[in-house]
Amino acid sequence: MAEQARGKVEVNQDECKGCGLCVESCPPKGLTLSPELNHYGVHPAQYHAEICTGCGICYFVCPEPGAITVYRLAVAKSEVSDAATV
Repeated sequence: MAEQARGKVEVNQDECKGCGLCVESCPPKGLTLSPELNHYGVHPAQYHAEICTGCGICYFVCPEPGAITVYRLAVAKSEVSDAATV
């Protein structure tokens, strides 16, 4: 069974400067640089996979305030009880 994402990342394409720090620091490698350019003429980061752990490392390494928002997703009770019985 595939592991469900525990977080979600939103990247503000207009604020991202394309430095790539978030891409390099993401443990599950859920971020990449977009092939398209933003209005700054750089390749902004984009979240492309549902593998976010919700750790927030990308948020903390980002030098641009407001470019990255990380949401932690609630874990379903059935998943918690299944993990407890294993």
